[in-house]
Amino acid sequence: MAILYIVPTPVGNMEDITLRALRILKEADLVLAEDTRTSGILLKHFDIRQQLLSHHKFNEHGTSAAVVERLLAGQTVALISDAGTPGISDPGFFLVREAVRAGVEVQTLPGPTAFVPALVSSGLPCDRFTFEGFLPQKKGRQTRLEQLRKEPRTMVFYESPYRLLKTLQQFAQVFGTERQACVCREISKVHEESVRGSLQELTEHFTQTEPRGEIVVIVAGTPAEKEGSGKGNVDNEKRIKKHKSEQET
Repeated sequence: MAILYIVPTPVGNMEDITLRALRILKEADLVLAEDTRTSGILLKHFDIRQQLLSHHKFNEHGTSAAVVERLLAGQTVALISDAGTPGISDPGFFLVREAVRAGVEVQTLPGPTAFVPALVSSGLPCDRFTFEGFLPQKKGRQTRLEQLRKEPRTMVFYESPYRLLKTLQQFAQVFGTERQACVCREISKVHEESVRGSLQELTEHFTQTEPRGEIVVIVAGTPAEKEGSGKGNVDNEKRIKKHKSEQET
């Protein structure tokens, strides 16, 4: 029976791929890739030679129908993105929806995704959180931030290194300069780093240190008010803490 497999791929270290993911990629009739050049490096590394077809946000509306037809004809298809789990701030949702509508079985393999290790290692509460991904760059950005002003859960954002400083400044304006946060970059890579502190401290740090690499920003939710005080319980930690991974790719 044909199955559409959603296959997570490493966000950094090649060793993070699972044995099952490798098997599925080797057995699939077709592998859909967000960028065939990027994925080609991964597949070559593991000696996977299946047919590779480009499938990204700019063509997914046009290619999904043909992919579903191949699935209905009995072929097995594996979808991968440049890194991490397809559908999480990457192409994937549209094809999954069309496959489900057509009655095709969809299986998503567990595996790498950037925000989970960033959230867990941030030191902020991770029992309840909201994943926001990339904020709108322009229209709707300020509106969304205002909606999150009183969000009690830990918030998870993806950001470009080129916009990180501006984003931290906006966060400080909306959430307050003392709100605790963590900037995680280059997860699972040689230069992995987690920088923790208040939004003001992080802004000062990245004003002096140019941010580089893939970035996840974790921001604490709005503090619960102390009974009778009317003021938030804010942790005034004043020292930036860093953690660098010794992992190698």
